[in-house]
Amino acid sequence: MKKLLPYFLLLFFPLVSFGQAKNYRALADTAFNRHEYYTAAYYYKHIADGTTDEPKSSVPRSSAVKRISSKKAETNQYIIYRLAESYRLYKDYTDATIWYAQLAKEAPAGQYPLIPLWYGICLQANGKYNEALVQLKHFAGNAPDPQYAALAKKEIISCEYALKQLEHPRAVDVSALVFLNKDQGDYALTVNLGRYWFTSSRLVDKDKFYTNRVYSSAILDSTKALATNFKAFDKEGQIEYATPALDGTGTRMYLTRWYKKNGKTVSAIYFSQLVSSVWQQPVRLNNTVNAEGYNSKHPFVSADGRRLFFSSDRPGGEGGDDIWESNLDDAGQPKTVSNLGDAVNTAYDEQSPYYDQADKVLFFSSNGFTGMGGFDVYRSEGDFGRWSVPVNLGYPVNSSKDDLYYSLDPTNPNKFYLSSARGSDCCLSLFTGQYKFLYISGRVIDCRTNGGMAGARVILKDPDVKMGLAVKVTDAKGDYVFQVKEKLPRYKLEISQKGYFTKVIPAPIVKPGIDTLINPEICLQNYKINVQITIENIYFDFGNAHLRSESFDTLDKLVAIMNDNPKIKIELGSHTDGIGTDAANMKLSQARAEACVDYLLLQGIKSARITARGYGKRMPIAPNKLPNGKDNPEGRQLNRRTTFTVKSAE
Repeated sequence: MKKLLPYFLLLFFPLVSFGQAKNYRALADTAFNRHEYYTAAYYYKHIADGTTDEPKSSVPRSSAVKRISSKKAETNQYIIYRLAESYRLYKDYTDATIWYAQLAKEAPAGQYPLIPLWYGICLQANGKYNEALVQLKHFAGNAPDPQYAALAKKEIISCEYALKQLEHPRAVDVSALVFLNKDQGDYALTVNLGRYWFTSSRLVDKDKFYTNRVYSSAILDSTKALATNFKAFDKEGQIEYATPALDGTGTRMYLTRWYKKNGKTVSAIYFSQLVSSVWQQPVRLNNTVNAEGYNSKHPFVSADGRRLFFSSDRPGGEGGDDIWESNLDDAGQPKTVSNLGDAVNTAYDEQSPYYDQADKVLFFSSNGFTGMGGFDVYRSEGDFGRWSVPVNLGYPVNSSKDDLYYSLDPTNPNKFYLSSARGSDCCLSLFTGQYKFLYISGRVIDCRTNGGMAGARVILKDPDVKMGLAVKVTDAKGDYVFQVKEKLPRYKLEISQKGYFTKVIPAPIVKPGIDTLINPEICLQNYKINVQITIENIYFDFGNAHLRSESFDTLDKLVAIMNDNPKIKIELGSHTDGIGTDAANMKLSQARAEACVDYLLLQGIKSARITARGYGKRMPIAPNKLPNGKDNPEGRQLNRRTTFTVKSAE
């Protein structure tokens, strides 16, 4: 996407030669101090171009810089640092990275101690997470201030999260709405009564300024977007209208209006009514929402017109921009206001709320939680002051750049809209997404009969989430099916049935392009309290209690049963054949039972859950001798066995 220089800025750029660097610096510093970073970058860049012959696409090298005095070098480093900062602060992370990279090589250690932090964050925004981690970890170990150290650690966690997301993306297609985007800042799209409503800063007719306006377009003819004329008179001069939110009737619109005053942005939420097909001049909402001296923006109104969610930096929040909620009266004016609390809000910024009333899910964007970079979209379930811990929607819904204004399509629950800066060095663009559901399916059977098991309980689990994600009960054939939105390697299935051992197994992972996750048949083994179950393939050396290595796989399966069924207590028993004295066999069998118990203890099973008991030759299950008195090797082999018995299950 091309970069935009707002036309009105050009009016203030004097036509001077590169030799007038002092004038450029004064203009650049003034713009920087007024937070006009685009203008500042314009002037700093002209000064910097006098110190390097390298093209913009490459990182300037010290060998390309003229030999200059230490004072001149210090001045040049100041210019480059301010240039990098200007690019970063108006979110041109590509150019910012180029100049931070030069400073990281050339600036004396300690002169600009924050360079690794900002350089790392810019690399993160460009999706270069491994390179970002190098810079951020270096800074975190030498941070000059605890506040910046905390920021670095936060972004380190986010970079590590992002790398995992790229490895296991969500099953969703995200694509640009090319028929609506004009490469000039298009964002905050919602759908209302068959029309798209969104914001754009595109030039219209004889415009001399890139001005944000509210646009609408019929979905069936979305190539024609019309600007909304509010018939407004604005004494403040150039004003901006954005982020439209309409109620279910399509006749009430809430929107953000802002303007510049003394170098600062002043924003508030306004209300417009549709009368005889004409939108009336927006009216500023009362001070319940628009607290005097503070900014409010990004409204979302419920379909019934009774609830308004919005973002504001007003006092009483967690810091930065927070999400707030207000109840509206019959006239559409706010009656109450409340902060959504620290479950949703952080010390950073939370913006662009969207509330799904049917499912009671709040979607919003934040740069305060772990994410891909910049603003990410999150979801939190709840209502009226009770909200769950926000969950990141993951990649590719979120990207390394800012992702905001998530909204659902009213006719397709698997479709959504999003505004994202991905692929751009300056501006948000409109995107749409479609979830592609995957399926985890399988059949539960009885290990003894191999028959399908009806009524078994199957829980889909994510170890990172305490509660199960979903629960199914098998049908008459023992079948179950889960619908999921992502291919997570950490998915697990917990399968249980009364009178059977619960089993926890990993759900299979599919390869890209395969949309069904098919589980093999899973058998459950039944048990009864105080009834012995023979364990096959437990071997000892002849005449002693030394466990042979061939036994470990079988005992590991028993460990899994104990872990999957944390409430059961068992007895491990050992039995011998009829050869030898009773005392000798009792001693040997006790030692062998204890050897099995010791193995389980080494695997982390608590001793209070296991007892060892030797039965010697007192409980044969086959005759040790034939009827004619001769030896019965087959019978003796059956008698030499290890058993486990469930003593209690609660």
